[in-house]
Amino acid sequence: MARYRRILLKLSGEALMGDDAFGINRATIVRMVREVQEVTQLGCEVAVVIGGGNIFRGVAGGSVGMDRATADYMGMLATVMNSLALADTMRQEGMTARVMSAISIEQVVEPYVRPKALQYLEEGKVVIFAAGTGNPFFTTDTAAALRGAEIGAEIVLKATKVDGVYSADPKKDSLATRYSTISFDEAISRNLQVMDATAFALCRDQNLPIKVFSIFKAGALKRVVQGEDEGTLVHV
Repeated sequence: MARYRRILLKLSGEALMGDDAFGINRATIVRMVREVQEVTQLGCEVAVVIGGGNIFRGVAGGSVGMDRATADYMGMLATVMNSLALADTMRQEGMTARVMSAISIEQVVEPYVRPKALQYLEEGKVVIFAAGTGNPFFTTDTAAALRGAEIGAEIVLKATKVDGVYSADPKKDSLATRYSTISFDEAISRNLQVMDATAFALCRDQNLPIKVFSIFKAGALKRVVQGEDEGTLVHV
């Protein structure tokens, strides 16, 4: 049984690469979609924000010296590409997904309209929020916090390569320990990089908890949604 009625899942674009240098690894995106499908079958309403690093990495060399706003808009378009790929994979797996973009490209995806997004969620559709916040200088972490607050999500699930927040880098320090739960204030005082500062402050101000977990652990997303001790819960 799902502990949460509505969640906002934040996926990094890099997670879609699998073992590839950039782009979208087919086996990886199918596995992720099936994990999301398991959660929807529990009756949980799911919204997704995905980054664009897997695509932007392929053109990053050409962006050196580029105007920051221009580079950020390129990154937003990369998230639209990932969102379309995610939605199409969901369709192939028998799910219904809707992509909503923060920037207007109506020939490709529909614009983000909050009441429509809420309607889709209530109908059991997965809603994928593309193009970040629609503004340069903001990350997709901030988009996840913003959309999570807007749709009344009970929690933001930040899917990473690491299975939680640690006292130190577990790859460099064998004595590093995983926090099961930690407060926003503790995370700040210990300088633990959970999300970027803007996203983190927004979640704290809106009393929106964050769960950090590894998307590469099979069944981890389902265990998180069921309230099991998986990853790290960051709370007020």
